[in-house]
Amino acid sequence: MSTLPHCAYFEAGRCRSCALLETPYPTQLSDKERRCRELLPQVPEALWLPSVRGGTADFRNKAKLVVGGRARAVTLGILGRDGTGIDLRDCVIQEPGIRDAIPHLVAFIESTGLEPYDVPRRRGELKFVHATLAPSGELMLRFVTRSEQGLHVLRKALPALLERVPRAVVVSVNLLPEHKAVLEGEREELLLGDSLEMGLGEVSLHLRPQSFFQTNTAVARALYAQAAEWVAAERPDSIWDLYCGVGGFALHCAAAVRAAPPRVLGVEISEAAVESARRSAAEAGIAAEFVAADATRYAVGAPTADAPHTVIVNPPRRGIGAELSEWIERAPARRVIYSSCNPESLAIDLAAMPSWGVRSARVFDMFPHTRHLEVMVLLERRV
Repeated sequence: MSTLPHCAYFEAGRCRSCALLETPYPTQLSDKERRCRELLPQVPEALWLPSVRGGTADFRNKAKLVVGGRARAVTLGILGRDGTGIDLRDCVIQEPGIRDAIPHLVAFIESTGLEPYDVPRRRGELKFVHATLAPSGELMLRFVTRSEQGLHVLRKALPALLERVPRAVVVSVNLLPEHKAVLEGEREELLLGDSLEMGLGEVSLHLRPQSFFQTNTAVARALYAQAAEWVAAERPDSIWDLYCGVGGFALHCAAAVRAAPPRVLGVEISEAAVESARRSAAEAGIAAEFVAADATRYAVGAPTADAPHTVIVNPPRRGIGAELSEWIERAPARRVIYSSCNPESLAIDLAAMPSWGVRSARVFDMFPHTRHLEVMVLLERRV
């Protein structure tokens, strides 16, 4: 689908999150490609693979909705500049399963009598609702509250929620007592289930409430498939997946590791994500190990003899940083796959690794209608 969607919120100036919505989609994509080529001039034109399109509507598998309005007259969406809620229940970029659930979530919240949190006045109870949709149509719902009161009310009202949203298989409450611009607090209380199964073909990934997963399922599949193709071309005897999250890259690439058993290691600082990765590996019968640790500290502290043939990194926007770049520069690894959501930090990190040359690159349009993107490069040591 290349026709731009009609969005009444954008046209009315109520929401401009999709800043590029009026830009033709082919132009959005070509602009992102040009930006990456300018930031990575060391990559010859012939090494850029065709970009993976992210779609123009119905592509976002996760909604992070601000609860606004007042008790029994709730909005779910974003906050306006004055701090009042703007209802976005018909947002066209959300997957239909999320759009369909939002009116039922509004009705449920109104039935509880919980007061939406008023940001300017710093009072109220319910702050956010996070909804994640699996390819199966099942949902994970997270309610972010200010206090134990909200937790108590929601726990008691769980049967009513499931009547309204029967496809919810994971429900949790996150407590965020502080008044600060974050989407969640540290404490998470499970009310139903423990993980959402994201079926991606041969491998299913399990998401716990505080786990990270890409927001565009179709593009995530393509991202993992590309990494697996690059790994299969080399058939390494070992892989490290640093910043592994719930194990997406490690689990999709494990079949191409030629050692028996395969030496596949994922490192992720989130213990919840590591637990999810271990469960996915066990269910798929994949001999992979996952460790809860800081990726840089783990790599830098490991004996040189333990270094893998192939390193996969998928860091946050800040990139891998100088210390991990230095480790990769001197480590005996032979290949690196770097998946980046920020080409600026990727360019900085690559400049710190002069011994490595780009052998292939690809843009993945994970975030249509915005300037954000995912770009992945395959690196090999220069001869």
